[in-house]
Formats: sequence, C-alpha cells, structure tokens
Amino acid sequence: MADLTPQDMAAKLMTTCFERGGPTMTALSDPIADTPMSVTLDQLRPYDHDPRVKRNPAYEEIKASIRERGLDAPPAITRRPGEEHFIIRNGGNTRLAILRELWAETKQERFFRISCLFRPWPERGEIVALTGHLAENELRGSLTFIERALGVEKAREFYEQETGSTLTQSDLARRLTADGYPVQQSHISRMQDAIRYLLPAIPTVLYGGLGRHQIERLAVLRKACERTWEQRALGRHLTADFASLFQDVLSQFDAQPNGFSLQRVQDELVGQMADLLEADYDTLSLEIDDSENRQRVLTGEPSPISPIAPIGSATPRPVSPPPAAATAHRAGAPTGPTAAIPSAQPAAVTAAGSDAERLRDHIVSPAPTTERLQSIQRLVADQLGDNRPDFETDALRAIPVQVGGLYPISDVWYIEPGLDVPNRLRVHIAQFAREIAEEAAVAEHIEPSERGIGFVCVTPPFAQAKALSAFAQSVLTLLHALSAAPAPVAGPDRARLADDLAPLLHGSDGTSMRLTDAGLVKLFRLLRLARRLLDLDSGAACADPGHGS
Repeated sequence: MADLTPQDMAAKLMTTCFERGGPTMTALSDPIADTPMSVTLDQLRPYDHDPRVKRNPAYEEIKASIRERGLDAPPAITRRPGEEHFIIRNGGNTRLAILRELWAETKQERFFRISCLFRPWPERGEIVALTGHLAENELRGSLTFIERALGVEKAREFYEQETGSTLTQSDLARRLTADGYPVQQSHISRMQDAIRYLLPAIPTVLYGGLGRHQIERLAVLRKACERTWEQRALGRHLTADFASLFQDVLSQFDAQPNGFSLQRVQDELVGQMADLLEADYDTLSLEIDDSENRQRVLTGEPSPISPIAPIGSATPRPVSPPPAAATAHRAGAPTGPTAAIPSAQPAAVTAAGSDAERLRDHIVSPAPTTERLQSIQRLVADQLGDNRPDFETDALRAIPVQVGGLYPISDVWYIEPGLDVPNRLRVHIAQFAREIAEEAAVAEHIEPSERGIGFVCVTPPFAQAKALSAFAQSVLTLLHALSAAPAPVAGPDRARLADDLAPLLHGSDGTSMRLTDAGLVKLFRLLRLARRLLDLDSGAACADPGHGS
C-alpha cells in the first residue's frame, strides 16, 4: 500500500464526519449550563410569543434610565435548538427594543454589545418561556386584560401540543399554576369569552386597556341578551342571528376606552333586538335586566356600571343621548331635558371585582334554583312584607372572622395563591396547631414536620401525661388524631376523644373544656388547610383553591 501524502491525509480528515459545521457540532454549540455571555444586537431577537402587544406604559422612563445608567439588569437569553439567533428568555423585549433605539440614535458600543446570562433551552422550552414572559410582564408593567388572555390562550396551544389532547379550563388552570403563573379557572373562562366574542368587534378598545370588570360586564350583557333572543326567537324565521347582531352592534363602539359607554352599547343592542323581534323596547329591556340580575346572583358576576359615567372615566360625565335605534322604541318617551336619561334604572355600584371574586371562592357547591322557584320566593316575600335576602351583601358580611395570631385569620375558607403550595401550607398548619395547644398549655408537645400535614404531637411521659388537666389531655388527643399519626401504645387515649369532642367544640359540660372562639376558628382554618394539603399531595387538587372539597 502506497504511503499517504500530507495532502491525502488532510483530505481524509476533512471528510463529512470530521466537519466542524456538521449536525453534531451544531447541537453541542451552546453551553449546557447557565453561562455569562456577551452578545450583539445582531445576534439577539425578541421573544416571538411575547404576550405584550402594546408598548409598555413605562417605556420612556425605562429608556431614560438605560440611557443614563446603562443596562442594570440585562435580560436572560436562550436559543432554540438548531436556530441561529438568541432570544429573550423571560421578560426583556422592552429593554431590547430600547437598546435598538439607543444604538440607532447614538452608535455607542455599550448599547450594541451587552453581557447576558445564557440559559440552556429546557425540555419544555416553549411553555417555560411563555409562562416566564407572562409572569415577568406582570411584575414589570401590568398587561392589559386582552394581552393576558391571548398569552393564556397561546399557553393552552402549547400544553395541548405537549399532551396531544384537548385541555379543559380546569386542566389549563392547574398546569399554569404548576408552571408559576396561577390563573383561576373562572378568569380563564372570561378570557376565552373576550377572545371569541369581543376581540373581533372592539380590538381598539381592548388593546387600549379596557379593564377586567368592564369586560365581565359586557360578557354578562351578551349572555343575558342571547338568552332573551333565544326565548323570543323560538318558532320564528328571523333575518339575522344573535351572534352577527352582537358583533355588528359592538363594532360601532370601537373607539378609545375612555370614551366607551356600556350603557350606549346596551341601548343600541336592545333597540335593534326590539326591531328584529318586533317587541316593545322597555319590555325587552326589563327582561334583559332581570336575566342579568339572576346571572349575577348565581355566578357572582359584577353589578352593572352606573350609566352616568362612561367606562374609564374618572369623574361623572353627562350622559349622551341614546342611539337612534333605542330612542325609536321608547314608547311615550318624554321630551325636554330629561329625554336623554336612559329608562333603565341604574344599579348600585358594588365594591366590584374583589368582592365578586371572594363570593365565587366561597361557594362550595352552588344551590340549584329555577326561575319558577325565584318567582315564588319573590311573591311570598312581597305578600308577607319581608325583605328578600341579598345574597351578596349577606355573604360578604359573614365572611370576615378576624382572629389574631402569627398568621391572622380574616377568612377561614379562602386560600391565597401564594399560600397554595405544600411547604407553606405545612408551616401554617403547624403554627395553628401550636396556638390551639397554647390554650391548654401544651404547646411544647407540638413540633413541626416536613411530612404529613405539617406537625406531630410528642407524647409526654406517662407521669407527666397523668398530671395534665382533662382539657389539656383532650386538646392533645385531638391534635394527635388530626396529625394522622398512628396511636402510640402509651400515648393519648383516643377512645375518650368521642366523649371529649362535644365539650371541646361547643361546651356541653359548661365551659370548662371548651375551646375559645379564637381557638375554634383556628381549628377550622387548620382543617381547611389540611384538606387542601392532602388534595395537593394526592394529585387530586382543584385548580381553584377557593373551591375545595
């Protein structure tokens, strides 16, 4: 065999399997751990699924800060496998846009070449990136409702690609919470309604910042009008369907949010419905208002916005005359200065969304009802001169408890999103157990635990246990049983717990063994948190912590 020349050797070494630009080298080109890296603007692209569509309201302030101080907090970057350019990993598209502007204006190298932290593309890269951008945008500058809704909808697409199946709203809420962006199922429902029914008709208003409460109110109006339409359209041949009518009417009001008047939308919609259904305007308006009120009571939707101020207005403004379609159907409408006042009576404005959310979170299982049952209840109350119960007012008055301690309790049932993780639940449960035990002077026998429901009862020696009061023994036995620990051979006598339970809870023997009111509330809160913890540990947790089992 002839000897290889240097040229032949070089040719063999440069064959495909040794090329530096081959697939293997490309796949291994990025660091496999977090690595500081210097990149130029030419190498960096914004995250293409960024939920923020409108410019950050704080854009000019951020730009001024970067111009003067430089980039104090460079964004983390990553790169999809096989792609040429780096992208922003979680929040930073605004800063990248500002750097491009400043580079174009000044040509200063400090705006063109920046030091970043490169983080490898994770296995669930698209979902991690999107939820990271959602969370970061919430922290640095609030997203509009529709931007948040579109981001959640994109996350749903990624999750469905990942699982290969369609997700329910509850499934989506659970997955978003697990990935660090908690959203309640009820909010997801409103987001999907806004994308489906509102965005095609009023994109300018929505992207301009129309708020959640106004969007919820629009959704209530649409559902109420749709129900009335369906009831009156039965057996009739109409020239239009409600979906098209709603879109056509709503699109007429696609102006700036501060000029958007929900009352004018309702007037125009009811007026055109009255035309097509050949119905009296006032009768139709009353039917729709009644339907809206029933829906708000049953679902906790917000109350109507007073028509004296357009949505988004900080101060009341005079009401504009109602649209022509509405005016034409107001039989016997008065003339003169009062003619411009809408006929529907304005409802009282509630303390709005936060109250509505708390109400929803406190309905464990909605009570079934019918229109006929409600009509009978109203008739009986009117005949007897009774005041009909106001569920929202009564419920909000009943919710607060106000019990102090290391973790003050203002609401036994509701679990805040930040608390809704096993380790924090265990910390709170253990503290409540100690505070309950303090009432019987046995707090030293309660120790925190990273397992179970968060605490264990340390059984005192036999002689010391005998010296405890009957109340102390009962409290310790109750807490030991709740901790789900097996009964020790020489531990608390659980057989007596059945006899002691009634005195502990309601004091059937007088008051000598009864827990204080504060202790009872803490016991209820401990049980509520323990139930939620066990649900989380078993994987059967509800998406919405307010709706536990």
